[in-house]
Amino acid sequence: MIRDSHKAVARAFLLLLLTALFALPAAASPATVPDTLRLRPTELQEEAEKYISRYLRQYHFRRVPVNDSLSAAILDRYLDELDNTRSYFLRSDVDRFRELYGKKLDDEFLAGRVAAGFVIYNRFLEQARKKMRYMIARLDTASFDFSRPDTLDLKREDAPWPVTQAELRGLWRKELKYQLLNLKYSGEDGDARKVLQKRYRNRLSLLDQQTSEDAFRVYSNALTTSFDPHTNYFSPMDFENFQIDMSRSLEGIGAKLQLENEYTVVNEVIPGGPAFKSKLLKKGDRIIGVGQGETGEIKDIVGWRISDVVHLIRGKKGSVVRLKILPVSQGGKGPAKIVRIVRDEVTLEELSAKKEVMELDGRKVGVISVPAFYLDFEGQKQNKPDYVSTSRDVQVIIDELTEEGVEGIVLDLRNNGGGALEEAVKLTGLFISDGPVVQIKNSQGGKMVLRDEDPGVLYEGPLAVLVNRYSASASEILAAAIQDYRRGVVIGSRTFGKGTVQSILKINRPFNFFYKSDDLGQLKLTVAKFYRITGESTQHLGVTPDLVFPSLIDSDIVGEDTYPSSLPWDKISAADYLSSSVLDEERIEELRQRYIERLATDTLYTTYVRDLNELKQFRKKKLVSLSEEGFKAEMERITLFKDNWTRQEQGGEESEEERPDGSDLLLEHAARVVMDMAATPQALPRGSEAAPWGSQKR
Repeated sequence: MIRDSHKAVARAFLLLLLTALFALPAAASPATVPDTLRLRPTELQEEAEKYISRYLRQYHFRRVPVNDSLSAAILDRYLDELDNTRSYFLRSDVDRFRELYGKKLDDEFLAGRVAAGFVIYNRFLEQARKKMRYMIARLDTASFDFSRPDTLDLKREDAPWPVTQAELRGLWRKELKYQLLNLKYSGEDGDARKVLQKRYRNRLSLLDQQTSEDAFRVYSNALTTSFDPHTNYFSPMDFENFQIDMSRSLEGIGAKLQLENEYTVVNEVIPGGPAFKSKLLKKGDRIIGVGQGETGEIKDIVGWRISDVVHLIRGKKGSVVRLKILPVSQGGKGPAKIVRIVRDEVTLEELSAKKEVMELDGRKVGVISVPAFYLDFEGQKQNKPDYVSTSRDVQVIIDELTEEGVEGIVLDLRNNGGGALEEAVKLTGLFISDGPVVQIKNSQGGKMVLRDEDPGVLYEGPLAVLVNRYSASASEILAAAIQDYRRGVVIGSRTFGKGTVQSILKINRPFNFFYKSDDLGQLKLTVAKFYRITGESTQHLGVTPDLVFPSLIDSDIVGEDTYPSSLPWDKISAADYLSSSVLDEERIEELRQRYIERLATDTLYTTYVRDLNELKQFRKKKLVSLSEEGFKAEMERITLFKDNWTRQEQGGEESEEERPDGSDLLLEHAARVVMDMAATPQALPRGSEAAPWGSQKR
């Protein structure tokens, strides 16, 4: 928006005056909110913001118009980051934010200013301190009636903002009752009131320790994620932690964490790490407490900085850390759970592909589990003859399975979040002749095709690929290629839908004797998208299986399409490729009907679906009972379901979609699909004899 110079001056003066007035809302006074507690941006942060603005506009894949619509999107996202539960700000606060900044944040973005973000953050801190003091006082004096038929709305992201302070306090009272009940039925030791008092006193102390770095981090994240959910700014300290995660050079639990509202959320479970091996932690789980050793006190970490949480979780190799989590499978509701993990390093041995031979009705099916697409980049660079990679390991496994006389292979990519893209391409090449595997398009419209250049095919027999909602990125590329070439069938649930490419840019500025060159941080931003060989993007929609199996994973919480700012699905021109003439639509439909018929006669599957539908209804419930009788009944239902469909072994392992006897329900049915494929004349006979899989030109 362009204004005449005299209007701009007048507006700037008015805005400055309004900002100064608004910085101390009517409910506050200098006595209650000391000026020392008010945060202001530093010169370095203001300078970093200018570079963030420039880099986003120049290099991001999405060309976002910088206008009032972007301004509104940034403000909405920022308010959501600060107050997703609508339990801090009043309606009058939000109305004032929209009046002052609803159409101005685009101007601030262009100018590289962050003043508005700090004004809003200071108001948030003021309200958050009020809430903590109220909670502490109520726990000291109030009595609660848990026999009344009261409820609390746990999904308030779309709820109206409270109009009065009394309405806000009413929400806080209900939240207290919920927390007291939750502690009681989570098996928490000690007096629930004392536990909560300590929690809220700690949070109040943390609020008083907030710095300009905290305000800048949250506001910058709201700005960058308005372009897409995978674009983030890293301060110098944040980037140091990010590098440690990527290099995996310190002992910990092997998980990448991020802050969502006040909660520390598991963003990725790193294959080969302690959390991955334990199978106790899932993407989307909320960590609300951390305890050291077998008996150490579990510290409440809600509201903590992510860097402080990471520091608490890291520790000496071989030591024990206990995490108190709210499982994502329960939709953020239900009893908290304490998991025990032994700290260790991420090892390639744990990452490596594994094989298994299943025997069903006297017939053999090979299973290859690939937890991630790994590659020893240094070994490859140095031309070491024995460097480790996914495709090399799987090649050895396929040879071994062929020697053992399997009739077909199940390639298990469930929970595989991606990894080295070139390994996904090479692994695809073991099952197809030479041809394109994936297309990549950048923001300028340039297109690149990654191909399998080897005309040889290592394995030509029946093939099924297992996927679930946690299968992402490179996993989706492989599954899509197998599906598009009609080389095998994809079985499971729709994949994550991450079809974008990120790059990290260091924020550089002209040489200066007084500053380090990297003290403005880094920007991770989306620069390209993946496309299938058909031209369809894997972004947002993921890969839809040929044969669907319902999953415990909550697709309303997990997946690219759950992010409001995720890049959309689109389509470009198809690549030239040859598809199989064996697995045509008619043959796939025949396999699907046999698969459905078997599921219908599997009594354990019927029980699984019944229980899963009950779990879905529980997840969809917006209201949770605050009467003790109703709350207890709901917690018992969810606990019973988890006990029935997860496995707790001596080593503490837990796996989804398993029968109560420990066998893998989906894997067994997938193996039978492969046996159906092997029963046709076109399929691979027992042993190593090649099958005549024909091809047709597309």
